[in-house]
Amino acid sequence: MKPQSLCIFFLLHSFALLCTAASEHEAPGTGGTIVFTTLGRSNYAWDIYTLPTSDPPSPSNELRVTDGESVNFNGHFPSTSPSSVLSLLHNRSLIRTPGPQAPPPLQLVYVTERNGMPNIYYDALYYGAPGSTRSRSALEVPVRLQAPLLGLEESKNRVSMKDRPSLSGENLIYVSTHEDPGEPRTSWAAVYSTHLGTGLTRRLTPSGIADFSPAVSPSGVWTAVASYGKEGWGGEVEELSTDIYVFLTRDGTHRVKVVEHGGWPCWVDDSTLYFHRRSEDQWISVYKATFPKDKPVSTELVTIQRVTPPGLHAFTPATSPGNHKFIAVATRRPNSSFRHIELFDTVKNEFTELTRHVSPTTHHLNPFISPDSARVGYHKCRGESNGAKATQLLLENVKSPVPNLSLFRMYGSFPSFSPAGDRIAYVDFPGVYVVNRDGSNLRQVFHLNAFGSAWDPVRKGIVYTSAGPEFSSVSTEVDIVSINVDDVEQSNYKRLTIDGKNNAFPSPSPDGKRIVFRSGRSGHKNLYIMDAIEGETSWIERLTDGPWTDTMCNWSPDGDWIAFSSDRHDPGSGSFELYMIHPNGTGLRRLLRSGSSGRVNHPSFRPDGKLLVFTTDYGGISAEPISNPHHYQPYGEIFTMKLDGSDLKRLTHNSYEDGTPTWAPLYINPVDVEWPRKGECAFEDCHWLNEMPGRGIKLVGPWGLAKPQCGVF
Repeated sequence: MKPQSLCIFFLLHSFALLCTAASEHEAPGTGGTIVFTTLGRSNYAWDIYTLPTSDPPSPSNELRVTDGESVNFNGHFPSTSPSSVLSLLHNRSLIRTPGPQAPPPLQLVYVTERNGMPNIYYDALYYGAPGSTRSRSALEVPVRLQAPLLGLEESKNRVSMKDRPSLSGENLIYVSTHEDPGEPRTSWAAVYSTHLGTGLTRRLTPSGIADFSPAVSPSGVWTAVASYGKEGWGGEVEELSTDIYVFLTRDGTHRVKVVEHGGWPCWVDDSTLYFHRRSEDQWISVYKATFPKDKPVSTELVTIQRVTPPGLHAFTPATSPGNHKFIAVATRRPNSSFRHIELFDTVKNEFTELTRHVSPTTHHLNPFISPDSARVGYHKCRGESNGAKATQLLLENVKSPVPNLSLFRMYGSFPSFSPAGDRIAYVDFPGVYVVNRDGSNLRQVFHLNAFGSAWDPVRKGIVYTSAGPEFSSVSTEVDIVSINVDDVEQSNYKRLTIDGKNNAFPSPSPDGKRIVFRSGRSGHKNLYIMDAIEGETSWIERLTDGPWTDTMCNWSPDGDWIAFSSDRHDPGSGSFELYMIHPNGTGLRRLLRSGSSGRVNHPSFRPDGKLLVFTTDYGGISAEPISNPHHYQPYGEIFTMKLDGSDLKRLTHNSYEDGTPTWAPLYINPVDVEWPRKGECAFEDCHWLNEMPGRGIKLVGPWGLAKPQCGVF
């Protein structure tokens, strides 16, 4: 049952009243268009759902709370009354509530990614009759009041990730990534407080520090966060080695570390909080921290108690004010490949499974409990249930922080545009596909496993790729092939390398006569140049030479430069930085230092040759990886830089893995492009949760292995 919208997207300071959001059409300019991939993101289609905590769970009493539009996640049931929330918002005369006789609404604050950018929304669902809130049959079609809580004035039109919102009195507490700490490989995530009435925003996290997963205590006095403190992110991509800190919600002062090693805090009362950590027995479990009520808090005075037993992973705990009887957790059990929500009775030490009885083969993430403990919320992929939209996007408009530059997230990996800009080649493991830019005429043009794609700038319909397994050794058989994508028989592909020693990442010269590529034929992955038509049987020459890895090369449009990623500054360290070299082997220079063990990968020249786009962990990590589906490297963001190494700009902000960016040869208006594919909900849970300690069990997800975007192939 889809809620009836009152069309009450309303003005927040400078917001316009909208019923549906229209895309902004920026005038074309020198900025251009960048297309990139986010691992798994095209399949998320998340909505927030809720189940009662006291009734047996079943599909009939699960309620979808959000509206089935875009991606909605990380919810919070506020305790603030609807009238109080609405009284703080501007242009209240535009708000039409159902009237004084309507029963209290179901309220929700949550993160949504729509209209090209993350925001925090408030929804209030009014149902026509008081009835029971425990049965779907008793729920009439609700009226939805919906409003963005952060307007353009609060965010100063800045693009940033938003996460873990909660309402505390008149203030919205949340994570944002809009301030650059100015150090490479340092997280931009910090906790902020915005007053809903005035829009006044205060940073609660100290400068130079990153905070994750904030939780406000029931009194509103304290906020707890997971944080590295001054140590900073160490490069973890699984469980983070964060500690728990608390500070005053009003201004961030009186900050103190209360728990060593913990994440995802949540409060029961102002002296009790729960959190998760990996235990000594290697199970991820929930713990309880109890603070002294009459003494200054410190780690020495906090009592820590393990709550959930070994034998399963239990994490991202949720509590409700004053409720010492049960908590909600996400779990991964040895007999299941899916993440589910369960209640844990803290008195009887018993689990009650919830979502497995509703949708057993779906992942459910990040539970939260209503203030009265009557409902538990979570998010999952909606599929095509309940009339929700399940159409997949070929190109999803992502709000750009740079004027006249449009950004698109694309389905598939390694996208590249034909010289005319009318077609896109991409990889969907296994195989190479070509589709028209408007989403029509999708065809598979190469059936074998491949990675990378590049169009010949002169010969129409020729696409180059690397045929063979990805992430393999220098001696693994991988070869450069050229594909005639207009050959309907799909038999006209030609192998251009013949030694099979990990030849990959082809990039043609602008005249179409040469190809630069990476090869392991010497025992190390270095760069080579060969004939673009006949391949190495005609001629080949070595461009770089050394006991390191040079890879992911891209030829500049004017032919003068080749950009590439390399670990030559510290071979074998896993740290990759951005370099350029002339095709004759001269002029080698490093453009960007990625910081200790950092990565800068997949460079691509703008069509005018003045900028490079690439993916990097320069912005650190933005959220606890366990709160998301699987990402091999949950830190990749898209950046641009001038060829002299100046004017570094961050373009994307999220907690996912963005990678394989490319420039379009022409400007594309920032409007979503749909195509006939349907949303599959085929994302995977964190692979490291498949490992069941002491049991020799490593579960495999039902869809096989997804492929990394940011890493080094």
